[in-house]
Amino acid sequence: MASSLTCTGVVWALLSFLCATASCVGFFMPYWLLGSQMDKPVSFGTFRRCSYPVRDEVRQTTVMLEQCGRYASFQGIPSLEWRICTVVTGIGCGLLLLVALTALMGCCISDLISRTIGRVAGGIQFVGALLIGSGCALYPLGWDSEEVRQTCSNSSNQFELGSCEIGWAYYCTAAGALTAMLVCTWLACFAGKKQKQYPY
Repeated sequence: MASSLTCTGVVWALLSFLCATASCVGFFMPYWLLGSQMDKPVSFGTFRRCSYPVRDEVRQTTVMLEQCGRYASFQGIPSLEWRICTVVTGIGCGLLLLVALTALMGCCISDLISRTIGRVAGGIQFVGALLIGSGCALYPLGWDSEEVRQTCSNSSNQFELGSCEIGWAYYCTAAGALTAMLVCTWLACFAGKKQKQYPY
């Protein structure tokens, strides 16, 4: 099986896949922000939430439903900043995944990735990681929404967590993007083999 990647390119392909996987898993999981409400653990992602209050008509009280799900609609996401974060981070994860899968195919297919294509792929990775980083930077702007304030003892505000804490999925998403931006983008410059010059 012929490869279009150098040894550095194979490392780039594998690391790109790991970074894309870390960012995508972190983005999808609803554990970006952790808190509690009515003595039950509550967690938020950009477009998903675990544990939410519902009205119990039988007992005429509000109870916490302990299950995870996404918001019923895009407009249901608690703040404009989180909606923007969802779109920007989703696009960034898509770009990282696209480059990672292309790089992995380059391990098996000859003449798929040249030096130029590798550098373009590195540029796409940089843009994708920059978008994810922007999404991570926007996320704290939504901490002043009513849903988050109720979960964080009514003491959260923009860039102030109150009684809540940042969850592992936020760190996972950011670490994948940071590694892609700083390491994968650089490795991509040396990933492709020089194309053979054919005399015509």
